[in-house]
Amino acid sequence: MVRYHRMRGRPTLWLPGTDHAGIATQLVVERMLASEGIKRVELGRDEFEKRVWEWKEKYGGTITNQIKRLGASCDWTRECFTLDEQLSRAVIEAFIRLHEKGLIYQGSYMVNWSPKLQTAVSDLEVEYSEEPGTLYYIKYRVAGGSRSDFLTIATTRPETLFGDVAIAVHPQDERYSKYVGKMAIVPMTYGRHVPIISDKYVDKDFGTGVLKISPGHDHNDYVLARKLGLPILNVMNKDGTLNEVAGLYCGLDRFEARKKLWSDLEETDLAVKMEPHSLRVPRSQRGGEVIEPLVSKQWFVTMQPLAEKALLAVEKGELTIIPERFEKIYNHWLTNIKDWCISRQLWWGHRIPVWYIVGNDCEEEYIVARSAEEALMRARDKYGKDVEVYQDPDVLDTWFSSALWPFSTLGWPDELAEDFKRFYPTTMLETGHDILFFWVARMVMMGIEFTGTVPFSYVYLHGLIRDSQGRKMSKTLGNVIDPLDTIKEFGTDALRFTLALGTSGQDLNLSTERLTANKAFTNKLWNAGKFLLQVLPNRDNVSGWQNIEACKFNTEGYLLRLPLPECWVVSKLHMLIDAVTESYNKFFFGDVGREIYDFFWGDFADWYIEASKARIYHSGDDSVALVAQTVLLYVFENILKLLHPFMPFVTEELWQALPNRREALIISSWPQTALPRSTDLVKRFENLQALTRAIRNARAEYSVEPAKRVTASIVGSEEVIQYISEEKEVLALLSKLDLDNIHFADSPPEDAKQSVHLIASEGLEAYLPLADMVDISAEVQRLTKRLSKMQTEYEGLKARLNSPKFIEKAPKDVVRGVQEKAAEAEEKINLTKNRLALLKSTVMLLQ
Repeated sequence: MVRYHRMRGRPTLWLPGTDHAGIATQLVVERMLASEGIKRVELGRDEFEKRVWEWKEKYGGTITNQIKRLGASCDWTRECFTLDEQLSRAVIEAFIRLHEKGLIYQGSYMVNWSPKLQTAVSDLEVEYSEEPGTLYYIKYRVAGGSRSDFLTIATTRPETLFGDVAIAVHPQDERYSKYVGKMAIVPMTYGRHVPIISDKYVDKDFGTGVLKISPGHDHNDYVLARKLGLPILNVMNKDGTLNEVAGLYCGLDRFEARKKLWSDLEETDLAVKMEPHSLRVPRSQRGGEVIEPLVSKQWFVTMQPLAEKALLAVEKGELTIIPERFEKIYNHWLTNIKDWCISRQLWWGHRIPVWYIVGNDCEEEYIVARSAEEALMRARDKYGKDVEVYQDPDVLDTWFSSALWPFSTLGWPDELAEDFKRFYPTTMLETGHDILFFWVARMVMMGIEFTGTVPFSYVYLHGLIRDSQGRKMSKTLGNVIDPLDTIKEFGTDALRFTLALGTSGQDLNLSTERLTANKAFTNKLWNAGKFLLQVLPNRDNVSGWQNIEACKFNTEGYLLRLPLPECWVVSKLHMLIDAVTESYNKFFFGDVGREIYDFFWGDFADWYIEASKARIYHSGDDSVALVAQTVLLYVFENILKLLHPFMPFVTEELWQALPNRREALIISSWPQTALPRSTDLVKRFENLQALTRAIRNARAEYSVEPAKRVTASIVGSEEVIQYISEEKEVLALLSKLDLDNIHFADSPPEDAKQSVHLIASEGLEAYLPLADMVDISAEVQRLTKRLSKMQTEYEGLKARLNSPKFIEKAPKDVVRGVQEKAAEAEEKINLTKNRLALLKSTVMLLQ
């Protein structure tokens, strides 16, 4: 996109950079420290941050280096990092402004907790996987009842029963109606009682129809408890071990506690049974561990008012999402959005700009400030000169700073910054469809909130790169592809071209076959460039280059004066420029790549370069050769321009190798559109192509030696013969005909019956004398042997098909396969018989 628009003359900026990847980076550094026998808490916050910065300096450039090697046309002098001073200033400003508007608040709510990382993670950072698990059936005795009065509860997480605050049944479930209003005894809690209630939320058909409500450890139970005014009981520590509420199980890991508890329930006759059950397990996107729903005090952003404006931007057409189908997903998510938990219990990231008063137990009173100095000054104004403050230990979600990227990187909150005035709002966001919510929607919301405008006009979503079998890349599968390794084997241009041929929003299976094919395309382009350099005038041939540069292909008069092959290829090029430009403007990059590929390989390389050799090597006329040289250069340099955004390295190298280049290809002008073309002359050359293909096919069919030049009689109407005969040298070269024995006529030759008759197109035929093509006697012998072998195979197939046993017992697809083979064999036998008959009749006539 950037290379294309730069060539179109538009000011372009692709601003590169990376975020600090809070959770992922801290996880990696903690593992590195663990290998040295060091724990984060032993180091202290300042020393740990120092170690992370050291790691970042050593390894943080890996992604940047890959992007550079991939040929990303960025302004690397503006590279940003979310923890840079300017971007950090923008983060603090954004937090303060949202807080001042009442859109940021603190509270204790249910969050997704990562015990290993000991931080909250957002809903979007939790991945659910179907995994085999167990459903545990447990007895809850009814208080004051007999031994037969109990409710059986089915749960997948028995360890959370210590946090039960109620037992619920459906109001219309007659099995349990007599117990509603009574109390149940929670097992293994020394007789703790909880109420038995009724609520329509309960699913009568799941398990036993009885639900234990543990609002401290289940999202749905939490919502139900808040609706019913039930207390919330937490039984888990931040590290995933059970706390003192669990009594004897205190200090045990949640999964160890589950095993021990079930064993104890069995001993006390409170365990009914356990059975296999498929679970939707929530796992951390970063560490892979099982996420624990936990009530925790966190900072949140109120999302609904922000989401409403982001929805309106798409509705009003201010923002276009490509492909369009993702608009529905975008709208659905924003319509059902929940408040965003933005605090993380990490050390690596933007520290939350909130300070508390030392010695004040009530953390409800806090100061939001731009710096520690400002916080202290404001605290002293309010609480006296001797007061001390401490900062909130949490950091902000990485995506909070990333959401500000389109404008924080351009100087915001300084709206008078030159870059902000010139480039904001931006034009295009190009990213993967998998972060439509993480990043895209949040940028839209924050952009509108802080600048009053949508941060970009278009969102282009590419697919994910998968392996050749369509699997997502993962270290577990061992199928991760390092782009630098791929570049080493196939070249950057081949890799870029392969990736760019994908369709927007659709995942791409990256296979060796695709890369190999596109490496061959790169080589073909290189070889075409080498050919041009061989046939063009020397650099010091001033008059030759003056003649070439004097040719102008932008007028219809000049185009129509060109010989047929030259007029054809220039017309096709002009059609290509229009088609490719339109596809670029519509973001149909796959179409762009295929259109250029087909023209370069199918038209220019396979046909025009070969046709030009007749002009350059065989015409003996410098003026004729000059026309071919001029057309070769004109078409090739335009191909390089069209292809440059896809394949910048090989196109730039070839461009600069051509004589008289006044500027680099990267800043050259895009080809002009709506240039002249002649559809009539294109059709004429297509007739010449059809004739050439027919002759080539006949040569192949009769196994004519590649070097052998054959005689031909070309038959057609006067008009057709006129323009075909004018390109006699081209026809001879492309079809390997004997130049001195090509005859043009309006009726078949006398030896038509001893010739292979070819119909190239309506009104254009060819006759190739058989005796001139093959040794007829030898060919008769060869085909006779071949026919005998084919008939034997055919009879074997027919015998199988005539066998009732085979038809009855063999699978239908096997029978169908044999039938198809028999039909194909019969067709080949008939063709061979016809050819033999033609050869034998020719022998008789010759005798």
